[in-house]
Amino acid sequence: MFMNTRQAKPDFFSGSGLPKPLAWGYLGIIIFMMGDGVEQGWLSPYLIEHGLSMQQSALLFTVYGITIAISSWFSGVLAEGYGPRKAMLLGLLLYIIGTVGFVGLGMQNLDYPVMLITYAIRGFAYPLFAYSFLVWITYRTPQSKLGRAVGWFWFVFTGGLNVFGAYYSSWAIEALGYHNTLWSSIFWVLIGAFFALVMNKDKFVPSGNAGSKTKELLKGLTIVKEEPKVLIGGIVRVINTTAQFAFPVFLPIYMATHGFSTIEWLQIWGTIFTSNIAFNLIFGFVGDRMGWQNTIMWFGGVGCGLTTLLFFYSPVWFGGDYWAVLFCGVLWGGLLAGYVPLSALVPSLVKKDKGAAMAILNLGAGLPVFVGPAIVGVLIGVIGDEGVIWVLAGLYFLSALLTKFITLPKSENTGETQRGIARI
Repeated sequence: MFMNTRQAKPDFFSGSGLPKPLAWGYLGIIIFMMGDGVEQGWLSPYLIEHGLSMQQSALLFTVYGITIAISSWFSGVLAEGYGPRKAMLLGLLLYIIGTVGFVGLGMQNLDYPVMLITYAIRGFAYPLFAYSFLVWITYRTPQSKLGRAVGWFWFVFTGGLNVFGAYYSSWAIEALGYHNTLWSSIFWVLIGAFFALVMNKDKFVPSGNAGSKTKELLKGLTIVKEEPKVLIGGIVRVINTTAQFAFPVFLPIYMATHGFSTIEWLQIWGTIFTSNIAFNLIFGFVGDRMGWQNTIMWFGGVGCGLTTLLFFYSPVWFGGDYWAVLFCGVLWGGLLAGYVPLSALVPSLVKKDKGAAMAILNLGAGLPVFVGPAIVGVLIGVIGDEGVIWVLAGLYFLSALLTKFITLPKSENTGETQRGIARI
């Protein structure tokens, strides 16, 4: 009698925590987000160089951030009520409409009102596409592997937006020009949508009938009253990336006073997020074994609070040494991924209405786009850059305290997750 050893041997998907039925979707997300991220590093200075004022550029990105936040909230409830495919398709259509209007009409003629409207439309796009897929993941992944599954999501999301998008645009600007680089983004988001929506054959049955879908939209608000821990999770998610959007506003100037050039700062910032995408996977594994709550508290909250201060003071403490400052920045970027299990913890707080819980979490992911710069704008003139850095560090420590109150229902505290929560 022979044993079938092939069946006993775990494959890549079971070992890594990557949900095999959704693998094409993950590939689609990284390609879509690469297309979405082509202009992140150069659009604002380009527009100022071509006639916009600093205030106009700031308003453009503020409005963009507001629509991202609104769309982030809607993505969860739309994905649950109408299905992720429809929500993601809507995000794709809004991206194409916004890009055609922004590049073809707004930028072409430097028509600021048109640019404002069309870039705002474009802001609705990526949360609907990416965060709707995140809802899909939370429904289709066993809880014992959910931390790793969302770790893979943030790996492809950040890798596409902050890493591959930047690398691609650095080549495309030289080869294609600025306008054609933006036009080429439509090609990449279509390729990403093909993998995520066509090659991905996984089935998702939307909840409720036509009448209940309106109620589902309201669930995104009422869920915080029914389960206050979801609201706490949303607040922690805002704190998670607030510094990420605050740092670029004032740290390049601060670093310049300590002898760092713009190129060196960009190299440091790019390396930070290269490490971040790797640690998104690592903390997915850590969360499933050590416990989601503990991982967020100690690595995310406390770890980011300490490394925020370390990163800021490193030019002084290490005499402007490039590699020492880079290392401190990489530590902060790695520990930023300590919040990854939040995307597993929050939807697990509720048995039903996971889309509504994810809506609050997604809103928390969208708000830092303008909350971070707003903190800098309001406070830096009063307390200086050192005061701002302590505020940001304090927020991280606050998030660790708040996470202490995000506990799973007793019925959910079983197996691997329960052992991790009880360990510390």
